[in-house]
Amino acid sequence: MRKASEQLALQLDIEEDLSLSHLAYRDRLISLLNSDLDFHNERSGYASHNFHSFPAKFPPQLPRKFINGLTSPGDVVLDPMMGSGTTILETLLANRCGVGLDIDPLALMIGKVKISPLNLEKVDRAFHQVVTGAKQKIQKDRSKLEQNRLVRWNDETKKFIDYWFMHDTQLELIALISEIEQVEDIDIKLFLKVAFSSIIITKSGGVSLAFDLAHTRPHRAKIILDQNGQEVFRGNIGEKTPKSLKLLTKLMRSPLNEFEKRYKNNLKGISSRSSDSYYTNISWGDAQNLPLNDASIDLIVTSPPYASNAIDYMRAHKFALVWLGYDLSDLSKKRKEYIGGESTSGVVFEPVPPYVEKIIHTFSQLDRKKMFVLHRYYSEMARVLKEMYRVIKPGKAAIVVVGSSIIRGVDIETQNCLAHIGREAGFEVPIIGVRKLDRNRRMLPAGLNQNLKSQIQQRMYEEYAIGFYKPEE
Repeated sequence: MRKASEQLALQLDIEEDLSLSHLAYRDRLISLLNSDLDFHNERSGYASHNFHSFPAKFPPQLPRKFINGLTSPGDVVLDPMMGSGTTILETLLANRCGVGLDIDPLALMIGKVKISPLNLEKVDRAFHQVVTGAKQKIQKDRSKLEQNRLVRWNDETKKFIDYWFMHDTQLELIALISEIEQVEDIDIKLFLKVAFSSIIITKSGGVSLAFDLAHTRPHRAKIILDQNGQEVFRGNIGEKTPKSLKLLTKLMRSPLNEFEKRYKNNLKGISSRSSDSYYTNISWGDAQNLPLNDASIDLIVTSPPYASNAIDYMRAHKFALVWLGYDLSDLSKKRKEYIGGESTSGVVFEPVPPYVEKIIHTFSQLDRKKMFVLHRYYSEMARVLKEMYRVIKPGKAAIVVVGSSIIRGVDIETQNCLAHIGREAGFEVPIIGVRKLDRNRRMLPAGLNQNLKSQIQQRMYEEYAIGFYKPEE
């Protein structure tokens, strides 16, 4: 039996080793955040990452770098605002356990489909049954499709549908979605619904009359050509140059053809995904009140929404969700629950650090409404960061990727404000990494040339990866 002095010396040696280990982890965190985070020349469409367009989606190499650098196989990685599930898919591919949470219904659908293992033969059989059934409906049951079109939505939602979708397009989409709804296998049905949604929400607006749905700021085509290239609609366009007219013109596509192309693309993603059995869960969850135990997470990698609806996810998502059983009124209510929203009715405002308070107070004379909207955002993020601190293990890190915004000519310094809020929650913030955005590939509401007079272009030409480190107790 060891003497007390020997036991004490051994305990001190163990504590010193642990201390060095945590110092090494912190140094590795700093090194990763100091490294190249741009990933401009790397391919991002592998596995199921390209199943569906999604605004402001970060490249999969970004979460992968931190997952590989800061965790070991079997560790638990959390994304509490997962969006399209990029972090969770990378977690699965790296043989870690993943937990993904979100409140957006389309995000939850996309994320679940990305990580669900599927039998390719069963998927292909279901797809052909859906397409065959839809074609038969269009050819032989057109009157039933017309009846369905009249009763499928309430008046408000139907008005939206009629404005953004041509009549014949509506019939094809109804034929498709009614066949998809009859698929018995829940996972395959969800896979086909995501493929259906992705022909509506695309960079060019897909089969709707909208442009730029993936950028979340849609506008309606002024000139519409049918599938044969014949003009079927011309709005009030005034005097436009040929180049301008081309940008306002949309050639309509067959939803059935687009669905088949998207299905074939997504099928490749299924066959290339990992079949490992590590636990991965995606479910509804509010990042301000995480349904997780204290100190249960090894790493967090997430990208929260932006302040003041700089990127309005629901503005685009509703184009697909109205075909998947949601009314516009339901979606409007959900939109108000999103972090970064502009409604301040019933909002609980949190006290914020002096640095953040100073940024908020800047708007007291410029725009009092924006002042309260900004206070709402930083209050919500204060609650999120407190929850992150609670669930992350001591000696571990949370990576929060954000872009700042310019509101009324003022940079709201999102990265610095969140760093101050995080420190108040108990985190250390040893470094904030910077990455330049590849505007040719990332879905953002701005052009290639920065123009500070344009509200749309007062957005994110670089973004920040904030390293929050929870020190040992």
